[in-house]
Amino acid sequence: MKALNRGIKRIVDIVLSIIGLVFTVPTILVVAILIKLEDGGNVFFAQTRIGLNGKRFKMFKIRSMRPDAEQIKEQLLKHNEMSGPMFKIKNDPRMTRIGVFIRKTSIDELPQLFNVLKGDMSLVGPRPSLPQEVEQFEPWMLERLQVKPGLTCFWQVSGRNHIDFEDWMRLDVKYVKEQSLWLDLKLIFKTVFVLFGDEHAS
Repeated sequence: MKALNRGIKRIVDIVLSIIGLVFTVPTILVVAILIKLEDGGNVFFAQTRIGLNGKRFKMFKIRSMRPDAEQIKEQLLKHNEMSGPMFKIKNDPRMTRIGVFIRKTSIDELPQLFNVLKGDMSLVGPRPSLPQEVEQFEPWMLERLQVKPGLTCFWQVSGRNHIDFEDWMRLDVKYVKEQSLWLDLKLIFKTVFVLFGDEHAS
């Protein structure tokens, strides 16, 4: 039965990600033009993340930060608003003007639909972590690596930056234990409403 559920989940991922790309390519093109007009830098970037069973893969995003964002991250660590190994600042000074908007609407995540098509990610699952973050996980947190990382999850629809690190990890483990096609569809549905009206969506 588990194999059947995985097969159905994969089919849903492929179908919905193709539909998503068809409808969002115009948006991606407009954003790409705006990024080029703002600073002339690269539109996309790929970053190594940890996926199913600890496998590394390249996750794609639309660039929302200055080209030198990684170089100045060290200077901002003292302002980190997340507990644990994750680094997040609500009003990150590294964000570009167009970057603020695409982060607010999660447009920067749209290229991950290609990761879903490739099979590195799923539409629903724990958000993929950086290798240096996973190295600092407690043993019980590694259970989240038993499923493919996803575009959305419990954390994504439950407050995001307003949830501390351990509660975030507990939500991911909760998903691993309760995962089902019905739960995936509910989380996808909730994500749409979070992106278009929830005050915690930034």
